[in-house]
This record gives sequence, structure tokens and C-alpha cells, in this order.
Amino acid sequence: MILSIVGLQAKTIYVKADGTGDGTSWADATGNLAAALETATYGDQVWVARGVYHPTHQDDRNATFEVFDGVKMYGGFIGNETTLEQRDWVKNKTILSGEIGTPAIEDNVFSVLYTHNVSEATIIDGFTITKGAANGTNDKGSMERCGGGWFNEGRGGSSNPTIANCIFIHNYAQDGAGIYNYANEGVCNPKINNCQFIENKAGLDGGAIYNDSKMGICNPIIKDCKIINNQATYGGGILNNALNGEASPSIIGCSFEDNTGYIRAGSIFSYEKEGGRCSPSITSSFFSDNKATVGKEINEEQVVSRGVLKKM
Repeated sequence: MILSIVGLQAKTIYVKADGTGDGTSWADATGNLAAALETATYGDQVWVARGVYHPTHQDDRNATFEVFDGVKMYGGFIGNETTLEQRDWVKNKTILSGEIGTPAIEDNVFSVLYTHNVSEATIIDGFTITKGAANGTNDKGSMERCGGGWFNEGRGGSSNPTIANCIFIHNYAQDGAGIYNYANEGVCNPKINNCQFIENKAGLDGGAIYNDSKMGICNPIIKDCKIINNQATYGGGILNNALNGEASPSIIGCSFEDNTGYIRAGSIFSYEKEGGRCSPSITSSFFSDNKATVGKEINEEQVVSRGVLKKM
């Protein structure tokens, strides 16, 4: 009975870049995506038309698009569709941008998107996520230095959003420039499907994706993704950090091209610490022209046989 009531109450919120309405239809679309997400509850859908959206127009680097549990956010609309099947996220670019200050990236929002303890019923589909800048000097695990494009946090529970048909491009962070998955004594197992990670840069580790267990479980499924021309010190593409926990992603049908690890692993770097376990599964994936100063592009034969190279 409770589920039926939730289903009956679910609504669709319509968003256009130039909208001035209350979001109840395309004709009355709202232009404030951040505010629309604040009102959205479990089961609601947020339909976002092509254009550029910012978490804030104020000087607030902590601003972010927070998506709550069970909310389904879809981009790629022109702004007159009546079904999801009519949208085209390739043609109708729907851009979530962290650019709020000067044209330089250094004063942008720390993280463009944020999720905390959301289920797989939470869907973000059909967006370009760009110009987040988590360039702070805080400790690892803080939004100020991790997850320029997206900070996904499982602290105290589990955070397993469904991420599909998205492009992460030109994001910066100290760790995890595109996405930072942070279990933090919880579970962080998102599904990332048919996404592109292009020209993201980490000042330290994990140019495209950083999977951080920290006494929890961080085992995302990364499927049919293109990871191209990302940069980091360790793990130009992906870094898996098993700190007294497990960081063992499943990487299926992905391509890693032209990524750079300034010290180790142009594509994927994995390490264990304090009894952690890191054993990624890599299947049907393609690696080309990834570069590292030390070792091979995936970094040493150990990754092929067991998926781990310990970082000293």
C-alpha cells in the first residue's frame, strides 16, 4: 500500500534554461534546476531541456546539484516531449556546469553533483558534467578536494546511483576529477553505464574515477564507458584505493585511450592498505596509448593476474 501511494504521488518537474514558471509543465517550466531538485522526492522525475545550468549564480563554491534518493533526473530534451523515448541527449546537450566565477576554473564550485546514501532507483541520465574544481587543501574524503564532477558518498549507509549516458569533461580535483566514490565505512556501488570521461585532471590520483573504500565497500560497475585523455599522478583513468576495506570495481567493455599517469598507471592503478582488498575485474576492455613514467599502462603484470599493485 505504501509503494502504491508513493507511485500515485510521484510527479514530473520540467526545467528549461530560460524557464520562469513553477515546473508543472514545459509551458510553465522552471529555470532553477537546483531548486527543483530540492523539492523532488522519491519517485519524482526531473526533465531538463538542453542548455547550461549552474548550481548557483552566487559566489558560493560549496553549491552543488544534490540529487536525493529515488529521484530520476533526465537530460536531452528540446522542451516539448511527452515521453522519455523522444529525447536525444547527444543532439540536445544538457550541461551541468560548475563555472560560477571568472572564466578560470580555479574559482568554480568544488563539486558539480553530489549524492549521499541514495539507492539504484536514483538515476542521472543524459548530461554533460563539466568545470567542477575540487582544488582545496582539505583532507582526503572532503568535497573541497575530491570529486570535481561528482562526489558520491556512502558514509553511514550505501550510495549506489545509476549513472547513464553522461559526459564528464574538463573537471579538476586533487582526487577523482570526474567521479569520487567514497564508501567511508559504508557501501558505494554505483552503476556507470555508457558514459564518457574526457580530459579530466587530478592533481594527485584518479583522473577520471577514484574508488575509495575507507573501511567500507566500493565496488562500482563501470560498463561500456570511454575514458580518454585524463591525467593524474597515479591512475590517469581510474584509481582504486582499498584502505581497510574493499575497492574492486567491475570494468566491462570500456576503452582507455591516451590517459596519463605521471608516475604510475596511465589507465588503472589499484592498491591495498591496512588489510584492504582490491581485486578489480577487467573484461572485454580496450587499452591504447596510455602513458606512465614507471611500469605499463595498467601498471605491472599483477593487475592482469589479480588487479592490484601496492602503493608504498
